[in-house]
This record gives sequence, structure tokens and C-alpha cells, in this order.
Amino acid sequence: MSLRKPPLPRMLLRNVSCMRNAQQILRHVNVSVHDGGALVLTGTNGSGKSTFLRMLAGFSKPSAGEILWNGHDITDSGIFHQYKLQLNWLSLKDAVKDKFTVLDNVQWFEVLEGKQGRALPALELMGLGRLANDKARLLSMGQRKRLQLARLIAIDRPIWLLDEPSVALDDDGVKLLEHIIAEHRKKGGIVIVATHLPIEIEDAMILRLPPRFPRRMTLVDMLDRVYVDGILCLSQFVALIWKCYVTFTEEQQLHIAVVLQISLYID
Repeated sequence: MSLRKPPLPRMLLRNVSCMRNAQQILRHVNVSVHDGGALVLTGTNGSGKSTFLRMLAGFSKPSAGEILWNGHDITDSGIFHQYKLQLNWLSLKDAVKDKFTVLDNVQWFEVLEGKQGRALPALELMGLGRLANDKARLLSMGQRKRLQLARLIAIDRPIWLLDEPSVALDDDGVKLLEHIIAEHRKKGGIVIVATHLPIEIEDAMILRLPPRFPRRMTLVDMLDRVYVDGILCLSQFVALIWKCYVTFTEEQQLHIAVVLQISLYID
């Protein structure tokens, strides 16, 4: 009797790290998500929740590690072309066209997706059916968020990446959000949410991102630190360089040697 292998995770993050402007945003993140799964990213402001989602969406690349979809690295151009067609991205920028009607704002994306007949039912589900023919500029912030969620439903891609989806929603709106997330997962869909507000998502994995790691000091920072009244103090500069020297690469050490030579003429 042969044993069946467990299914591979649909998405796998393996030792993923991210650097931005010499600052460590994420470090050694390992996560796996199967069909029907949910992952909730929490953490303080600036902890990297949106950065995490942007990497999953392919807008940026990890500085280390890999993000796998169906066992393939999404940074591979051939794989990414297939992968991006699986994604539904909801950000704080709603991409609502004020001159269009509420219905047009959903149907436009529906047509691009090659689908039809989903827009109005999606708006009705989100409580916007009676406003379908109104101009989108008349919507409140909460209604604009509901419109974004209606687009998710109409387009109906399997992987939802949601950045602060409950912002601007009232209590009823949050309940609708929780409902459509649950229904999407029942169909095997994946939901990954970045939020600082409570959302009820059954059996969701919680990944709390730590506060942002201290920014790594650059040569420019060092020069700023040791200038006093516009004068570079060589002794302070050498002491600071020596303190950080062991953490630098060979290329950076070469730059240091050049700067030290120049500083001899400044001090």
C-alpha cells in the first residue's frame, strides 16, 4: 500500500528577507499557504506589512530567499506572467474612476477579465445595487471600499492580496468583508490580509511582523555623524569606520580606504 504524499502548498515563502534603503524590513520569513488558506499579517506601522504584500504581488523582489507558486519562483519572468493572472490586489488606493458610474467601475475590470454578468450581483451583495447608475464621485469612503470589494468578487481570481481591507468600513461592511472572504475560501481561494484592525477570519494563520530593524549605516551617514560645524574630525571618523569595518564587504572597505585618503586633506 503506497502512502499518498501531502499536497504541495500553493504558495511558499522560503527564508524571505527584504532590504529598502539600507534598512532591513523583513528577515527570514517562512510561510506556506494551501488552497482555501488564509494568512493575516499584523504588526506596527512600518513593520513591513504592505512591503510583504507588494513582494507577493511581484511589484518588488526579495533581497534574499524565494517566493514559490506551484513550486516555481515567481521572479522568473515566464512564471510571473502566469502567476499574476491568479492575483486580485486590493490596496489603499482604490483606483475608482469618479467620472464613471458605480456599475461601470466594476464592469470595466470585468470586461478586461473576459467575463460578464458578475458586476451587478457583486454590487448588490456589497449593498451598492441601488447606486449602480450613480457617478462614483458621489460615494462615501466606505462605499468606495465596498466598490473595491465588489470588483474582487466580479473578477474572481483565486489569490486575494488585501492591504487594510477594513479601513473606512462600518460594522456591517466589515461583516460583509468577512463573509466574502469565507465564501472565497470555500471555493479553494487563498486570502492574504495585511491589517492593523481586527477581522474575523476562521482558522487563519497569523504572522506578526516585528518592528522594523535598525537601518544599516552608510558611508554618507558616517560623514554626517562626524562633521562638527562643517569640519570633518579625522580621529572621530577613523574610530567610527573601525567600529563598523568588520561588517562591510570588500568593495565597501575599498571605498573606505579612498575616503580616508581624502579625509587626510580635510582634517
